[in-house]
Amino acid sequence: MQLSGNILLELAAGIAPDEQLLQLPEKVLQFGTGVLLRGLPDYCIDAANRKGIFNGRIVVVKSTAGGTDAFRKQDGMYTLLERGIQDGKPVENIMINTSISRVLSAADEWEEILACAANPAMQLVISNTTEIGIVLVEPDAVNPVPVSYPGRLLAFLEERYRIFRGSYDAGMVIVPAELIVDNGTQLKHIVTTLAKLKGHGAAFMNWLHEANDFCNSLVDCIVPGKLPAAEHAAMERRLGYQDELMIMSEPYRLWAIETSRERTRQILSFSEVNSGVVITPDISKFRELKLRLLNGTHTFACALALLSGFTTVKEAMNDENFSRFVSALMLQEIAPLVSSEESITAEETYLFSQQVLDRFRNPYIEHPWISISVQYTSKMFMRCIPLISKHYSTSSEAPVWMSLGFAAYLLFTKPSGIPGKQYYTEAAGKTYPVQDDMAGILYEHWHSEPDMEKALRAIVSDTRLYGQDLTKYPHFTEAVQVYLAALMQQGAEKTLPSGILKQMTA
Repeated sequence: MQLSGNILLELAAGIAPDEQLLQLPEKVLQFGTGVLLRGLPDYCIDAANRKGIFNGRIVVVKSTAGGTDAFRKQDGMYTLLERGIQDGKPVENIMINTSISRVLSAADEWEEILACAANPAMQLVISNTTEIGIVLVEPDAVNPVPVSYPGRLLAFLEERYRIFRGSYDAGMVIVPAELIVDNGTQLKHIVTTLAKLKGHGAAFMNWLHEANDFCNSLVDCIVPGKLPAAEHAAMERRLGYQDELMIMSEPYRLWAIETSRERTRQILSFSEVNSGVVITPDISKFRELKLRLLNGTHTFACALALLSGFTTVKEAMNDENFSRFVSALMLQEIAPLVSSEESITAEETYLFSQQVLDRFRNPYIEHPWISISVQYTSKMFMRCIPLISKHYSTSSEAPVWMSLGFAAYLLFTKPSGIPGKQYYTEAAGKTYPVQDDMAGILYEHWHSEPDMEKALRAIVSDTRLYGQDLTKYPHFTEAVQVYLAALMQQGAEKTLPSGILKQMTA
């Protein structure tokens, strides 16, 4: 049988949602059908609805034509399988999400989408249209049916303003979940620009800015989405129904939303029952925690993992030596630097670090290291160089773990191939493409200097790569050179236990 509202009474106890949840009013307009939205914001809304808080459902806007049949057959419901590690222990939770009331195609059902503006219960707009979704498309100032997300959002707000005659209470809380910094600020700027291009007067512009709250937000949750076919079929047999929309997510969730408005806090009442939803006047500390402890650790560890022959994060974390390296890197070197920030306590840093280690060890998520290596130099510059700089603000000694990670990055990104075309590298007997905009500069340094020491100094002093000359940091270049030589001469497998465990037990 197919999952839908008609079979709820036939479902096993503990899985079936309350039928009354399907009757809740529509309060949310969501732009995007992606798995991140379904695994994080939609999960949070559903969890709150189950506890009698928020009590609203979601109208989803799909940007392209078609693709809504599965949602209609299943009355918007889908199974969310939550799998991972929490507090060092494996967890599995299964729930049927009932937060979506309907899915409308912007290409085919634009008038129905606009009609949602007349619903007085509508309070919230959320979105994840990818990083390229929040862009200015100037023709949307004249297009009768806008094609961009900001254009569609403006059209909805214009209709809202018209129907409710500029009432402040009709303003929306707008929370983009796109993975760009200051996403709410950027979205507001584009919508404002479009409104000016359309010739709106002071009254509408004032309502746009004052009645509506464009909130910056940060989302963090790994949602792989669909299960592999065989696993999907096995889960359907276990549950006793078919579900075309079933997805998996990790149990960790963070949705940090930036606002100082009390009205917004009241509208986002689902935060009361979801510890991962944080409403605060400043979300910068959550961005710093994620950027340094999760992303920074990934970046420092990535090349060493590939050079060691590991293809996925979980595979590397199952290796005792590598797991110790990651823990030491994060807890001994990165965490103290993060907790030295005024807004971040040592307790917050420690808790976040432990959650990151649990996430790295998640046996259900296949996170390939090679995907982390894309634009490696840019990631090193953004995520890791600030940590090295901060380390030297209080120390004159080279950071051991970061130096090793940096040496591995240099070896992994040592390009071979045809200059100006495809570059590639070798690691643990495998050939990988070097997908790095700086590959040409790295190639030039490596191949113009036959002496490894001179090539290394040329690279670490090149401000085009890292924004600064890294040779200014005492002993850093020398430490990187030692590790680089060890990696080149004896390989990562031997360098890791001899170079790391000896120092850890010294």
